[in-house]
This record gives sequence, C-alpha cells and structure tokens, in this order.
Amino acid sequence: MRVIIAGGGTGGHLFPGIAIAEEFKNRQESTEVIFVGTEHGIEHRVIPREGYPIKFLRAEGLVGMSLFRKVSAAGKMLLSMSDSYRILQTVRPDIVIGVGGYASVGPVLTAYLMSIPTMIVEQNSVPGLANKALGKFAGAVGVTYQESISFFPKDKTFLTGNPIRTRILKGSKEAAYNLFSLEKDKFTIFVFGGSSGARSINRAMVDAFNHLLDLKEGVQFLHQTGERDYEDVREAYRKWGFKGTVAPFIYQMAEAYAVADIVISRAGATTLAELTAIGKPAILIPYPHAAGRHQEFNARKLSEMGAARMIPDHELKGESLAENIRDLYKVENIRAEMQRASMALGRPDAAHRVVDIAMSLIKK
Repeated sequence: MRVIIAGGGTGGHLFPGIAIAEEFKNRQESTEVIFVGTEHGIEHRVIPREGYPIKFLRAEGLVGMSLFRKVSAAGKMLLSMSDSYRILQTVRPDIVIGVGGYASVGPVLTAYLMSIPTMIVEQNSVPGLANKALGKFAGAVGVTYQESISFFPKDKTFLTGNPIRTRILKGSKEAAYNLFSLEKDKFTIFVFGGSSGARSINRAMVDAFNHLLDLKEGVQFLHQTGERDYEDVREAYRKWGFKGTVAPFIYQMAEAYAVADIVISRAGATTLAELTAIGKPAILIPYPHAAGRHQEFNARKLSEMGAARMIPDHELKGESLAENIRDLYKVENIRAEMQRASMALGRPDAAHRVVDIAMSLIKK
C-alpha cells in the first residue's frame, strides 16, 4: 500500500501528518508513506530526519500577502496542480491525505480529479482556507473540535482529535537531562513559540528574569527561540545568570516535554494536542493573528477546564509571566490539578481513528 501525506509549512500541520504516517507503518510495516510539501516549509528539514521520502512542489500561501504576492501564488497554484499530477502518476498512491496548509491543495484536488481516495485532517477549531476549500471534494474530513464540524459536509466529517506522534507519549526524562545539559534537581520550564519561535514570548521571558531573581537557584530553562531571536535571548540568559539551554529549534520534543515541570507556549492545535495527551501544566499565550482567533478560543477552553493558564498576547509582560511561573513553581497542588484536567481532555488515539477512516476509504 502507498500513502501520500500532503501539506506542512508549519509544525502545526506537519507533525499530525507524521503521527498518521507512524500509525500506517505500525499497522503494516511494508506500507510506503511519501510526503509532499514545499522546499521553503518546515517539512524540507524535518521529514528527511524522520526517515520518510518527500517530494516537492511549487506552491505559496495567499493569506496576509500583498496583491502582487497573491497573484503570484495563484499562478503557482496551477504549477502545483501540474507538479501534483506528475507526483501522483509516479507514486500511484492508494490514498492522499491532506494535513493542511497551501501545499495540500494541489495533491488533494488532483487526486480527487484522478478518482484517487482522499481525506483531509483539520487541526484547528476554525479551518484555514485550504481545508475549507478541500472539504467539498475530500472523501472524508477528520476534525479536532466539535465546533469545526459545521464548516464541512456533516455526512463525511468525523470527530477524530488531532493526531500526535507516538514518541511524544514516550519521552525519557533521564535522556533529556543529558541531551539538553540540564540539572536533575531543578524545576524545569520549557519555553517555545512554535517552529519559528515567538518574539513576544521571547521578550516577555527575558523581561521576567528581573522578577524571578529570588528563584534563580531553583529553576532552569529549556528555551526554543526561533532563528531570529536566538543570539539575543542566549545573551540575556548569560546577563541575568539563569541556568538552562537555549536553542533556535528543538527536534527532540518528546524529551523536552518529558523534562518540563511546566510549559510556556503558543496555543496551536498540535501543541495543545500534545500537552493534553501527556498532561503538562501550561501557561498559554495565544498567537493574536491566528485565523478566526482560534488559538485564543483553544487556550480559553483549556483555561476554563483548569488545564492551563492563559495570558492574552496584548497583556503579556514580564511581570505577569513571572507571577504565573512563581505560582506554579511554589504550589505543587496547582500543578497536579492542572495535570489531571489536561489529561482528561487529551485524545492520544487520534491517529488510530484517522487511519481507520482512511482504510475504509481505500477499501471502498
């Protein structure tokens, strides 16, 4: 059996695709899984490390672009269809699964026109442009949230949850101490803002140091900054004397989660799926420009359920972030309650559900 998983651009789209690939391989080792994406998305560096083949096509996003870039992207959509046809003719897949992002449009739509079974997976409460369009053509739609169902044809839409990679559930705390050069007796705070980093979170964390000086000997940080802020943030840690490891990008997320006592992050759907599957207490700072404010919606939901704390991006300051860190550091019972609430929301079997639906489409 051959499966194409198309999409990416960001980790939020790509990592659920990797989880689906793992589930296919777990069921039948001989299954060939081929990824399709672009050379400028995160997939070009992550997928080879995962051991899967990847084929590239020409595509660009439309959202938030200038009129000139939108015209250019529309032209590339035609090239994307041509590239997709060539890839599908070569691979001859049994199914094409779109995991979101502009790189998924060409392969899923072309597969539909070629009568190849198709499915899409929607991670967010408010679907992006690509999946809204593809939902009309795909043979099935897997969604993470009940609220997403209304955007798609009800007779082929299923509440699956957001697939997470198996290894996220199996991260080794002992391995993490060595991997990230961390100390075993310190309270560990994992800070990240998505695959490209988040400047507002990086700045607030640096500003928070001034309000956490009395905790300096008891805490340490693991901080993914993104490329552009890496040097500045690393220098700030040196200046203030806080212990930890700063990196532009962390590939070993399972170990990063495992070693963390609390997590500070954006509220992307894939991040939340991973946090709730393992029950990590979190301080969430939703990305303010997410489509339909879906990150704010997601974070508020977890906050209301007692699974996380939320700080809106426009209210984010070093002092408020430090206050939340201090509370979670000092009161273990708060962390324990957050962990229980978080795990109650998790769907660690989401990839299994998605592949069940995909297999039914192939059999039809």
